[in-house]
Amino acid sequence: MQCPACSTENPAGATFCQNCGASLSAAPPPPSGGFTQVPQPATTPAAAGYAPAQSGGLSDNSAAAIAYITIIPAIIFLVMEPYNRKPFVRYHAMQCIGLHVLWLAVWLVLMVLGIMLAMVHLHMLVLLLWPICWIGLVVLWLLCIVSAAQGKWFKLPIIGDFARKQAGA
Repeated sequence: MQCPACSTENPAGATFCQNCGASLSAAPPPPSGGFTQVPQPATTPAAAGYAPAQSGGLSDNSAAAIAYITIIPAIIFLVMEPYNRKPFVRYHAMQCIGLHVLWLAVWLVLMVLGIMLAMVHLHMLVLLLWPICWIGLVVLWLLCIVSAAQGKWFKLPIIGDFARKQAGA
């Protein structure tokens, strides 16, 4: 059987052309350039069963979780519309900033303590405190990210109260 679209000979009983893939029963004539174009069905998003995505940006949970990644997204969400008007995102962005301030304070205390203990040859104590403090802060940070992604108002002691007052929540 010969394909009406590309004129290729196909075995008997075939329903589609082995060369161009056109239907052997009702294929259109080939275009003048020798290329075949398979027509796409004209469907609208509603006919296909889904609605077009709205360009509303991130969800509140996503924005709150992203705010914890570094201090930069937290600051961006505090100044960028529409996130700076959402109490949930503002709360987590402020708590992230508070957590970073705590992280810096712990680092400074351990540095000063390390210098002071090095003078009396006890600097090994600080080497034991570094990993303990670091693991504790990382666990707090991960708890904040996960709870923000789940939509929970996870509150860190002292920092959470400050963040709630600043966010107006």
